[in-house]
Parts: sequence; structure tokens; C-alpha cells
Amino acid sequence: MKILFFNDWRLGVLKNADTVVDVSSHVAGLIHSGPHDLINMVIGRFSEFRKAFEQAVAQDAGVPLSSVTLRPPLPKPVNIDCMAVNYMEDGTRKEPAAINAFHKSPMAVIGPNGTMILPDIPATVFEGEAEIALVIGKRASHVPAAEAMSYIFGYLNFIDGSARGVQPAAQSFYQMKSRDTFAPIGPWIVTADEVPNPQNLQVRLWNNGVLKQNYNTSDMAHKIPRCIEFVSSIHALEPGDIIALGTNHRGLHSFQNGDVVELEVEGLGRLKIGVSDPLKRTWVRETRLEREQQGLDPIAPQLSGKYAKA
Repeated sequence: MKILFFNDWRLGVLKNADTVVDVSSHVAGLIHSGPHDLINMVIGRFSEFRKAFEQAVAQDAGVPLSSVTLRPPLPKPVNIDCMAVNYMEDGTRKEPAAINAFHKSPMAVIGPNGTMILPDIPATVFEGEAEIALVIGKRASHVPAAEAMSYIFGYLNFIDGSARGVQPAAQSFYQMKSRDTFAPIGPWIVTADEVPNPQNLQVRLWNNGVLKQNYNTSDMAHKIPRCIEFVSSIHALEPGDIIALGTNHRGLHSFQNGDVVELEVEGLGRLKIGVSDPLKRTWVRETRLEREQQGLDPIAPQLSGKYAKA
């Protein structure tokens, strides 16, 4: 099942790839403070609603997907945990990096057709990492890897926006990752039963129609059960929380004003966003891999605009 929000935060289910069925009436009895609260309750109590949602999809003609405005399927998760350096980079890493993660602000979330805004800061470059993310389905604390997959409600596309090179370096990670608009997600949550093998999915990201990232989740260094085990050993996770599972860095490249970025993890739909830079700075367009192959610094240099080096 593919669950989404649309228009004025109506809860919907995708039908036949191009139709949205409104299921809001089936959760009208849930007392909630907003759509973020509603979806977390639906996820945590999904067994109560699944049959009604399935019947609605079977009986309701719905409306064309093209006629609605999609919203972030998880408007404000309590936790967004992102795995760091979690791919073997197509075999170029001799061994996995030590397992690690970081917290990303829930306020960074934007949804389909949203805009990532590049802030006025002296970042070396702005990048977006194509990732698959999982959504927690029930409270998870100190979960052993052997049981971890049963805690997953579903999966979605996730772009991890990054402002590289912010200073001071000792305080860079929070500044780099938690900027407003730096967590595009969507277009919907795909329930786990529709993703039989999340460790064998192709991840592709296009920028202005040019394929930039193209890798498989089989290259993940620390597999999904271990990631859940690690994160849940540090703090409890609640229904609706996100764990983004990292990226293969070789296709990373600069995000710039006017870019149209599309991410598609196999089976999870396509997430499309825009990029806006009020300063209209420019960078070299090559990917990290393309620059490495030329013997250059993999980080794209800034060519013009505020903060460009002479």
C-alpha cells in the first residue's frame, strides 16, 4: 500500500499508480494535533485501519494523481536518523567504515515538488544524497538485529541535503545537515509488504534530466537490521520515525539555482523537487567520481557568486 497526504492534508492511498483515494473519513475518530500526529497514529495502529483502506481503494474511483497537490507523507517526524558513510562505494572501500549516524532536524522536511533553498552561508558546495529511508512502525528500543525487520512500517525516497565545508570544521555536521528544506521525502510511504527485498533496489537520481547517482542498496555496508539495532540502542524510536540508510557518494555533485532534481528508489515512486539559490552561485557540474577520474579534488569548486575564491 502507498500512503500519502494531498491537498489540504487529506490522507490518501495510491490506486493503480495514477489515482488517489481519500481515506480521511476512516481515521476521523483519531484525536490529533495535526497531520504529523495523525500519520504517526495511523502507522502505529495500522492493523486497525488496513482493511478499511483496502476496501476504500477497491470501491472508490478516486481522483487523478495529476489533479492533486502532494504533501510530505511524514510532515514532522519525531526523529530523523541518518546513517553516515554506509556504502562500500562500488567496492572501492576496503572495509566498512565504523557504523555511525547523525540526527537531522524534522523541520528540514519538504515534500514532492517542494524547493530546497540554499542558504547564504560560505559553504564549499551544496549537495543532495539519494537515499532509501525506512519508516518505523512500532516503538523500538534496544532491538536485536534478528528482530529488526519486524519494526519497519515502510520505505520512502529521501534526499539528504548537505552544505559542505561550513566552518568551524569541529562544528560542521549539524550546520551541514539540518538546514531548513534539506530533507525532501516522498512522494508516499510504501508499506514493507510491497518491498520484499530492500537490500536489492536500484537508487537513481537525475539533475535536470541527467543521471547522476545510480547504485544498488546491495552495496550497503551495514545492512538494515544492523542499522536499526545500532540506532535503537542509542535512543528509542517511535512510529513514523525515519532512518535514512546512507548513499553511495561517487555520484554526488553540486545542487544549484534552478535545478530540477528527481529521485527514484526502485518501487518507491519518483520524488521531484526544485532548488533555489537567491545568490545564484555556480559550481562545476561534474560528479565526485568524474573529478576523481581526472585526478582532481572530488568536491566541485565554486565558479561564481558570493564566497567564490578568486
